[in-house]
Amino acid sequence: CHCYFGLICRGVVCLSFLLLVTAAHGQIRYSVPEEMKRGSVIGNVAQDLGLDLKRLRSGRARIVTGENVQYAELKADKGTLVVNERIDREQLCGDVTPCSFSFEMILENPMELHRITVEVLDINDHAPIFPDKDRHIHLEISESAGVGAHFPLRSAKDPDVGQNALQEYILSPNENFVLKQHTSSDGGEYIEMVLQKPLDREQSPRLALKLIAVDGGVPQRSGTVSIDITVLDANDNIPVFNQSLYKAFVMENTVKGTHIIKVNATDADSGSNGIITYSLSEMKGSGNGVFTIDENSGLISVSGQIDYEKNKKFEVRVEARDRGVADVNDNAPIINVMSFSTILNIKDADSDLNGEIKCSIEGALPFKIESSLSKYYNLVTNQYFDRESQSEYNITIKLSYTAYVTENNSPGHSIFAVSAGDSDWNQNAKITYILDDTLLAFLCVIKAQDGGSPPLSSNVTVKILVQDQNDNGPQVLYPVQTGGSLVAEMVPRSADVGYLVTKVVAVDVDSGQNAWLSYKLQKAADRALFEVGLQNGEIRTMRQVTDKDAVKQRLAVIVEDNGQPSRSATVIVNVVVADSFPEVMSEFTDFTHDKEYNDNLTFYLVLALAVVSFLFITCVVVIISVKIYRWRQSRVLYHSNLPVIPYYPPRYSDTLGTATLPHVHNYDTCRTTDSRKSDIKYMQPMSQSLVSVDDVGTESAQNGQQRSKASTLVRLYS
Repeated sequence: CHCYFGLICRGVVCLSFLLLVTAAHGQIRYSVPEEMKRGSVIGNVAQDLGLDLKRLRSGRARIVTGENVQYAELKADKGTLVVNERIDREQLCGDVTPCSFSFEMILENPMELHRITVEVLDINDHAPIFPDKDRHIHLEISESAGVGAHFPLRSAKDPDVGQNALQEYILSPNENFVLKQHTSSDGGEYIEMVLQKPLDREQSPRLALKLIAVDGGVPQRSGTVSIDITVLDANDNIPVFNQSLYKAFVMENTVKGTHIIKVNATDADSGSNGIITYSLSEMKGSGNGVFTIDENSGLISVSGQIDYEKNKKFEVRVEARDRGVADVNDNAPIINVMSFSTILNIKDADSDLNGEIKCSIEGALPFKIESSLSKYYNLVTNQYFDRESQSEYNITIKLSYTAYVTENNSPGHSIFAVSAGDSDWNQNAKITYILDDTLLAFLCVIKAQDGGSPPLSSNVTVKILVQDQNDNGPQVLYPVQTGGSLVAEMVPRSADVGYLVTKVVAVDVDSGQNAWLSYKLQKAADRALFEVGLQNGEIRTMRQVTDKDAVKQRLAVIVEDNGQPSRSATVIVNVVVADSFPEVMSEFTDFTHDKEYNDNLTFYLVLALAVVSFLFITCVVVIISVKIYRWRQSRVLYHSNLPVIPYYPPRYSDTLGTATLPHVHNYDTCRTTDSRKSDIKYMQPMSQSLVSVDDVGTESAQNGQQRSKASTLVRLYS
């Protein structure tokens, strides 16, 4: 047995905890308090199990939780188990004690399996709280309430357990009420105020008290709620006159209606209990009917004849009454037992058989459905309830449709149409209909019949369940792959071991085992710096970042499902190691883009260069071929003995002369009619003989030049 000590602080109070470790038969148990920081050491697994660090690394030691949240993480390089996610005991176990979670550590070559259990200890991190609606409790209590009357109060809640849970209630000091705390048969606690001294509205119409709920933790936490008591008036006070005796003088023969005196009485009660009416008691003798009193104001007036000789004085008795009526407990409570629970209104806009609705309850529930009106169903109780055996029932209403289809339908025939509505807006209201392939099943009835007379047969029902096939690969949702654009995660150089860089999120639309995904680091510039969680896809640092680490890190993470054959998807994660964003601005400009994007760009550049080169070579070959062809044509004409027949365009004029020389010495010259500004140049004759123009010409050509004004054919003789 090994012991480990840690320290957790809250406020100014430090709580020490003991990590108890027990290893036996491949099992180990730790105890840690909740709310420990991420990266806090839970225990040394290698030391407690007697394993070498090399064995952990060679055996690819890893932990398998099978849960959505992995609270612990194994550091194989150190052999320690650290906190991976914040552990909230109340969220993990509620009020169940003891609270623990377990997982397995697996080693390969050879295969070893060790079970690790971590018990989560409660800390006093919650204060008792009252329900939100009871933050101010309002009570109305009649002042006529008797001593010993009970007034129940709502209890407070404390998610902590043990000594840290709610321990007691305290009522602020007062003269009228005391607090009683009771424990029910099911273990629950409830509180109530008990009246120990009668209330007096006239002295204290309102009372303000404080109810405090206190737990037993260190430091002690508490919750407070205000209690406002309104004392209702009871008709416990009688009207009181200002004077016990009123005296007045009146003259005889006073006119009727003359005011004599006004009496006044007060009542300390309120409301109708404090409203006073006045009346005169019956008078004996002749004084009866002589005086009247206003019942509201108490003003006494003369209403009869006053005769001094008959009565020298009158004594009138005035009675004051309030309007309070004392209630008598002459009615018993009446309970109307209504077994009616709720009404269901079900509509179907279809007609005939497609519009028929059947409503039923599945399972053994103490309810039944009755229908009195069309499309209206009453959910009523069917038997007595027993709260101790079952305190609540959860009833789920599901919609189902029944469609009718005729036989011999061709594929693609429409069978049934459903419609759903969404009250949201825009993209949130866009509805997509998908067949749930995980619930597909077929029922077939097979009939076996013999050939006897009469034929005998037997039926059997065959249920065919469609199993999922691994026909879909994982789809990476984050980080989003955006082609050539840059998406990079930043890691500060001060990041601790286990720092969360990012998380690869992927889904698989398959079901069951085919949808189980695992994440692996396929390629990285430095494999010792980053690791990927096998189950959750979290990319974390394996060691402290140093100055020698490259600023730009490129990670290739492969996501595989558990199908046969397995399908996978690869995602590229760019990581920048820097403490601030301006520090890496220059690095963002030349960050390596996606390899596929660069390969495509290189391919298109090479293709464009090849096309341009091909067109250039083709043009050069064509030009050379044309030159060679023209050269060969000129050589053929040069060596041939065929006569050359001149061709003259339509606008050319021809001046013929009488040529006396052989054809080989005959020269022809052609000029256009517009060549007035041009000069004719003649070659020097081969001999010294005079060159002259025949009688068709107009001037000699001794100097070898001639200005012409029309097209002329000149024949020269040597």
